[in-house]
Amino acid sequence: MSLDEHCILVTGAAGNLGAAAAHELAGRGAKIILVDRSAEALETIRKSLPHPERHFVCAGLDLTKADDAAKAAAAALDRAGRIDALVNTVGAFRMGRVAEDAQRDWDFLMNVNARSVLTTSAAVLPAMLARKAGRILHVAAGAGLKGEAGLAVYSASKAAVLRIVESLAEEHRKDGVTANCIMPGTIDTPQNRAAMPGADTSSWVPPAAIARVIAFLVSDGAATITGAAIPVTVRPKY
Repeated sequence: MSLDEHCILVTGAAGNLGAAAAHELAGRGAKIILVDRSAEALETIRKSLPHPERHFVCAGLDLTKADDAAKAAAAALDRAGRIDALVNTVGAFRMGRVAEDAQRDWDFLMNVNARSVLTTSAAVLPAMLARKAGRILHVAAGAGLKGEAGLAVYSASKAAVLRIVESLAEEHRKDGVTANCIMPGTIDTPQNRAAMPGADTSSWVPPAAIARVIAFLVSDGAATITGAAIPVTVRPKY
C-alpha cells in the first residue's frame, strides 16, 4: 500500500485521529497537507512526520465554510499540483436529550459533523475529476445507524455523513473517484480516558490502528470500494 508521491489533504490534523492518520500516510510515502485551526499545533505535527520538509501546514480555517475548504484544496494544489485523497477527520460530540439540549446543539453538530463533509468534498472534487482519480474518506460513527437516548442530534449528524458519502459514491462511480467512511467505536485517547475514568477500555481502538484502515481506503488497493461505511471497533491483539 505504498502512497509514494500521493498528495493527501488531512483535515482535523491537530486531533488525535488526524495526527495518527498523517503519520501513517507520511510513513507510506505520501505528501501531507495538514489542515486545522492551530498553526502551532500543526507545525509540531509536521516536524514529527517522516521527511518533514515534504509536508505543509494550512492553518486558521473553518471547514464548515465553503470558502475556507476551497482555500485548503487550493493550498494542496499549489504545493503539489494534485490532490490524490481527502482524509476528513473533523468532528465533534455532544450529548443532549430531545426535550432539553438537542435544539441547542443542532446547528453546532450538524455544521461540524455534516456540513464539513459537504464543503471539503466539494472543494477537492474538481481536481480529482480533472485527473479521473481520487479517494474521499470521512469519519462517521456507529451512532449514525441508530439513535440512542441522549444522542439524537449527534446520531442525526453522523447519519448525514453516511448519506452524503453514499450519494458521493453514486455520483462519481464512473469517474475514478471513490467515497467511503469509517465508523470508529470509542477511540483510545487521553481525553476519552480522562472523561471516562474507570471505563472498560479493552475494546477501545487506538488512533494508530484506525489510521491503518484509513491508509488502505485511500490507497490504490481500495480502488474497487466505494460507498462503504466500515466499522472500526475491534482493538488489535498485537
